[in-house]
Amino acid sequence: MWLCNSSIGRKVVMSVTGMALILFLTFHGCMNVVALFSAKGYNMICEFLGANWYAVVATIGLAALALIHIVFAFWLTFQNRKARGNNRYEVTEKPAKVEWASQNMLVLGIIILLGLLLHMFNFWYNMMFAELFPSIHYDPAPADGFGKIVNTFSNPVYVVLYIIWIIALWFHLVHGFWSAIQTIGWSGHIWFNRWRIIGIIYVTLLMLMFLAVIIGFATGLAPSLTCPCGSECGCNLGDLCECAKGCAAGCCGH
Repeated sequence: MWLCNSSIGRKVVMSVTGMALILFLTFHGCMNVVALFSAKGYNMICEFLGANWYAVVATIGLAALALIHIVFAFWLTFQNRKARGNNRYEVTEKPAKVEWASQNMLVLGIIILLGLLLHMFNFWYNMMFAELFPSIHYDPAPADGFGKIVNTFSNPVYVVLYIIWIIALWFHLVHGFWSAIQTIGWSGHIWFNRWRIIGIIYVTLLMLMFLAVIIGFATGLAPSLTCPCGSECGCNLGDLCECAKGCAAGCCGH
């Protein structure tokens, strides 16, 4: 099959799976932004996307896309290294018009893969997996995605690791976006630079959504952590002062 037997075919597979993963990241980023403003709203989304059959099927499909993308990425990288042979050691200067991200995609890919494994442990394992295997005790409860975010980003180590992951993702996606467009053939002479600018803007806005969540919860400045009266909501059980209804003392005293 030409998609596997030719270099161009493998690049097409990389491009298509990469664009699909960017679309998923867009959905995931928009979903996470909800947590900044509404704990109740975010947990409603988590409940809808829990261990339901459609969510499980979508997760399997997403995992397949990610696995194909990763395998083909390593395949192309080692193929290119093999094709260059010893000549790659003779290059002492950075080739003209070659981006830093393009030269370090393997390193960026490894950082992103490690970050993905960490993220899956912190959230997927403690949420969907926990619902699929309820005999194991989890705290917070599997459906309490808001509580998971609060707990995760209260740890400074996780905050630093996630920020590094987001930076690596930015470099990887900025290069991958226009590269995928070029591979698919949508990038003519006029639109080449336009797609690069569009990619930079789109990926930057996307990564800023994730950073806003990380920093918002790490600093305690997320609106969903504060009651309208100005006091911090200490029970993390609901939406703003809604959590006060379920607490004996009340989060904000009203």
